[in-house]
Amino acid sequence: MSQPRTGTTPGDVEEIHWPSLVAAISSISAVGIAIGLGLPLLSIILEKRGIPSTLIGLNTAMAGVAAMAAAPITTKLAHKYGVAPTMIWAVVISAISALGFYYAQDFWMWFPLRFAFHGATTTLFILSEFWINAASPPSKRGFVLGIYATVLSLGFAGGPLLFSILGSEGVLPFAVGAGAVLLAAIPIYIARYESPVLEEKPELHFMRYVFLVPTATAAVFIFGAVEAGGLALFPIYAVRASFTESQAALLLTVMGIGNVIFQIPVGLLSDRMKDKRPLLAAMAFMGLIGSLMLPVLVHSWILMATVLLFWGGCVAGLYTVGLSHLGSRLTGSDLAAANAAFVFCYAVGTVAGPQVIGAAIDVAGNNGFAWAIAGFFGLYALLSSIRLLFLRKRA
Repeated sequence: MSQPRTGTTPGDVEEIHWPSLVAAISSISAVGIAIGLGLPLLSIILEKRGIPSTLIGLNTAMAGVAAMAAAPITTKLAHKYGVAPTMIWAVVISAISALGFYYAQDFWMWFPLRFAFHGATTTLFILSEFWINAASPPSKRGFVLGIYATVLSLGFAGGPLLFSILGSEGVLPFAVGAGAVLLAAIPIYIARYESPVLEEKPELHFMRYVFLVPTATAAVFIFGAVEAGGLALFPIYAVRASFTESQAALLLTVMGIGNVIFQIPVGLLSDRMKDKRPLLAAMAFMGLIGSLMLPVLVHSWILMATVLLFWGGCVAGLYTVGLSHLGSRLTGSDLAAANAAFVFCYAVGTVAGPQVIGAAIDVAGNNGFAWAIAGFFGLYALLSSIRLLFLRKRA
């Protein structure tokens, strides 16, 4: 496997090299703010224009399509033009497309704009995570990725907060979103000489990386499915279970808090484990148990909130620890390609999750929400357990 070369080879020492990490983390955090602001903003504007909900959903789904299209070519672009230059161009494209939504009056124009925006942000996701993995000391990788996941979650949470302040009128919310993305170019430019250099092309075809570290890529698929499906359909589940809309919103907030506060502790725990797979399996089992408890606790807001607090940490932990596991197994261009496969599997999960969970509610009633999510966690728990047993027997 190829090795990354950076200005100070930060991955070879046991100290965190902050300029590289600040560049990577700040870039993706700014994107998180822009996405968190943009998703409700665009939906509300289309609703005001009288666009049917089906078409709004179809337009929103372009995010997943763009991510799946961008993932296979991102590593090739970074190899040809460099990691930092590719990230800066992605910042520019995403900022221009974010502002373009305001000036595009015809609905059909929003489809290429969605594709450009989410394709560019996917490139930023992949390369920022590769940069973090390459620059993190092995013994502190989980801690650093915990910081990354925490700041990213805060960025996603800050977007809706900005939307509540700015509203949907005029160019200001679009300008703020584009400005937040453009700010990410500053730390990337400052640390451009310390970005990893991909001297070799990936050794395998892109799709081979999906299966090269299956415990990691399956974990992020489950994360994407549960996160996207849960956030989209939990309000419906909660309201049908006799909670008010405000109570349902507070429960989602509690789950988001769990997402934020547990990432650094989970990352520190993963640093103490040479093999991350038992921790991934344990979080899947916890997610399975929490899902199965939802129908039982649905009549108590406090008990539901308590479960969702820890459940949110387990869900997000799959992403953090899965990414750390990926970084512990691969280096260089292979790590960059595997990061692309990692984000690709996340995108597939975000498309599959809402479809499966929504169908489960239609077929099995309101509790189909919990059964479907339990099915996702159970599938991963089963597969990861079988893989652990198989590897131990082979060892």
